[in-house]
Amino acid sequence: MPKPNDLSVGEMAERAGVPVSTLLYYEAEGLIESWRTPANHRRYDRRELRRVAITRIAQSVGVPLASVKEVLDDIPRDKAVSAEAWAKAAEPWEGLLNDRIDLLVRLRDQMGFCIGCGCLSLDSCPLYNADDGLGKNGPGARRWVGAKEERAKIEK
Repeated sequence: MPKPNDLSVGEMAERAGVPVSTLLYYEAEGLIESWRTPANHRRYDRRELRRVAITRIAQSVGVPLASVKEVLDDIPRDKAVSAEAWAKAAEPWEGLLNDRIDLLVRLRDQMGFCIGCGCLSLDSCPLYNADDGLGKNGPGARRWVGAKEERAKIEK
C-alpha cells in the first residue's frame, strides 16, 4: 500500500530530473533505497530526492561515488535531517572541493595564457603542470632518486 510521502519510480525520476536507470544504479550502489508494494512495484520515500540531488551535485564536481556513499551512510533515513547535519556530513569533502575551486580559479584566471599557445610550451604552462620541477631536465618521465647531493646536481 503506497504511503502518503512516497513516489513511484517514474515520479521519482521525473522529480529528480534523472532517468529511471540512474535511480536503479544509485540504488544498486547503496546511495538511495526503495521499498516494494505487495504488487512488487518499487516505491521511494520522498526524502530520497535529497540524496539523489546531493549525489548528482557531488558527481558534477568530481566527488567519487564511494565518498558520496560514505557521507550518505551517516545521514539518518528515518527522520528529517537538519541543514547542520548535512553540512557536518559533507566535511570530509572540504579539502577536495577547495582543491577543485582553486583549480577552477586558476583555469579562469590563466586561460588567456593558452591563446595562441598551441600546447608547445608545456615546460612553462601554468595550468598543465605548474610545479613541474623535473620538466627542465628534458622530455619524458623523470624521477627524483638518490641522495640530496645528487638531487642538487640535477637541479643545477
